[in-house]
Amino acid sequence: MGLSKQEHANYAKHGYVVPEYKLPPPQLERLRLALDEVIASNPDVRPEKLVSVHIPGRNAEGIVGHQAFMDIASDPAILDLVEALIGPNIVLWGCQAFCKPGGDGFEVPWHQDGHYWPIRPLANCSVWIALDDSVIENGCLRVLAGSHQPQELHQHYVDDREDLTLTSAIEPGYMQGHEVVDVELRAGEMSLHDVYMVHGSNPNRSPKRRAGLAIRYMPASSVFRRDLYDPTDSSGFLVDFSTRPLWLLRGQDQSEQNDFQVGHG
Repeated sequence: MGLSKQEHANYAKHGYVVPEYKLPPPQLERLRLALDEVIASNPDVRPEKLVSVHIPGRNAEGIVGHQAFMDIASDPAILDLVEALIGPNIVLWGCQAFCKPGGDGFEVPWHQDGHYWPIRPLANCSVWIALDDSVIENGCLRVLAGSHQPQELHQHYVDDREDLTLTSAIEPGYMQGHEVVDVELRAGEMSLHDVYMVHGSNPNRSPKRRAGLAIRYMPASSVFRRDLYDPTDSSGFLVDFSTRPLWLLRGQDQSEQNDFQVGHG
C-alpha cells in the first residue's frame, strides 16, 4: 500500500506521520503474546529496555528475543511504508520493545535517535507500532513537529536519573518555541519518524500498560559503522553495535560496505 501523497508530505514537513495502514487484529495479537513471552524471558531487564527483540534466542546484548518481531520487521506492508520514505534499498538493523508498566513506567527524555547511532551518512526511518493503546494518560510518544528540518544533531547532556529509559537529553533551551505534539495511537496503529526528529515521552503513572515496538531501517546507501562505538551502556542500557546483525530486506547494498555476516549464526 505504501503512503499516500498527503502522508508523504506530512512526513516531509513534520518529521513523522501516522499512516492509514494499521496491523490486522491477528497480527497484533501475536505480537502482544510475543511481548509477554519476551518480558517473562528477561526478568532482570526493565521492559522499556528490551533491545534487539527481533533476534530469537539470547542475543549478544543479553536479551532473549522472539521470531514474531523479526516477522513483523520484514512484513511487506511495513516495508512498503518505509520504501516510500527512504527508497527501495532497505536494511534492517534494530528492533526494540518499549513497554512502560502501569504505575511506574519510565520517562524517555527529549532526544534525537541519531545521537546514539553509528550510521554514516546518518539516515533512518523508525516505525513505532503501538501494541497497546498509547495515549497521553499512559505516556505516549511526543514529538517536536518539524524539528528534523535542519537535518543536524543538537547538543545533548547527561541526565542520570534512575527513572529514565535513556541517559542523554536535548539541552532544555532548545525546547522553547517548538510545537509539542502528543502522538496518540490505538493498538495496531503506528507512526514513522525521521532520525533527526526530537522526541520523547512522559512517565506512565496510570494503571494502564503502554507497550510499543520500534523497528529501525536505514537506506543501503548508508554504512553501519560498527567501529565507531565500543560496547557501552551509556544510553541507559547495553548496546553492542560491534556484533549487531544487519538484514538487507529489499534491493541492493548501494554502499557496498555493509557487512551482513556479523552477528548471524
